[in-house]
Amino acid sequence: MDVRNTAGGSLQISLEVVAKIARLAALEVDDVAEVSSGSNQSVRGLLSKTSLQKDVDVEMKDGVAVVTIHVIPVYGSKVMRVCEKVQENVKQTIQNMTGITVSRVNVVAAGLAEPKPVEE
Repeated sequence: MDVRNTAGGSLQISLEVVAKIARLAALEVDDVAEVSSGSNQSVRGLLSKTSLQKDVDVEMKDGVAVVTIHVIPVYGSKVMRVCEKVQENVKQTIQNMTGITVSRVNVVAAGLAEPKPVEE
């Protein structure tokens, strides 16, 4: 949680808010179908430790954020370029909206989504 003291009191931004901003910023990027951990959704998967993995993880250390986000790019897209755009957009959006410095945005391509059907 980022805490700043002001003349009128303190301001706090929870890590959940920063994670939500990161998720929405990633979804703004073309060819990102969803933000997901990509973990197995079977009963066994739901009970395993790997299913407890978050789709967005934010760690704060000395007022600087490190974000790890799991995205599902659309099949046929240039995955590395999509991930680079996610890095840029997530970092800029968090910094612009909160004033929190983001040192790293780690992007994990956790799967591929079916391409959208072409409308006639």
